[in-house]
Amino acid sequence: MMKLSYSPASPYVRKVMACAIARGIDGRIEKVPTNPHVSPEELLKLNPLSKVPTLLGEDGVAYFDSPVICEYLDTVGDAPTLLPDAGPARLKALRQQAIGDGIMDAAVACRGESQRPKEEARDAVMARHKAAVSRALDLLEREVDALSGPLTLGSLGVACALGYLDFRFAADAWREGHPKLATWYESVAKHKALADTAPVG
Repeated sequence: MMKLSYSPASPYVRKVMACAIARGIDGRIEKVPTNPHVSPEELLKLNPLSKVPTLLGEDGVAYFDSPVICEYLDTVGDAPTLLPDAGPARLKALRQQAIGDGIMDAAVACRGESQRPKEEARDAVMARHKAAVSRALDLLEREVDALSGPLTLGSLGVACALGYLDFRFAADAWREGHPKLATWYESVAKHKALADTAPVG
């Protein structure tokens, strides 16, 4: 049984669990609620960076950072892999994953800044992160056709990033100006891997 140190609001955790569900191995993962901000000893034994998600694999190795965890999960079980073999298809999926993770990075950082007292420096940092998200959304709108087809680690990552924007920044209305991306997301969000991991609260 694998063990996943997790926080329910984390989009990175969602990506890991969506990956596991898509591959039919989520039943082999025990989820361990973890607050990385207090650096619990149990987490530090596995991950000196004190971050979630962290996965203790069936091989006894602790994996951290969602791309690494997802690549490991892609080796578990017999389902078709979410990360294509070497070549253009793999590079496309990795590039999409990087865009999705980049949106998450900026949005999570922006969320953190929003909890700080309002000041000019904080607002400047938030504006920079929001601009990064906006540019990434514009790129995805232009390249939305590349997201179509069977789920990959890349398209899963993009979907989890968009879901996090809905969860934490619903007032920003990212769908405006990105109609093709919105249509794609509406369709892919119905997939069990994403429907079962939708953030709540």
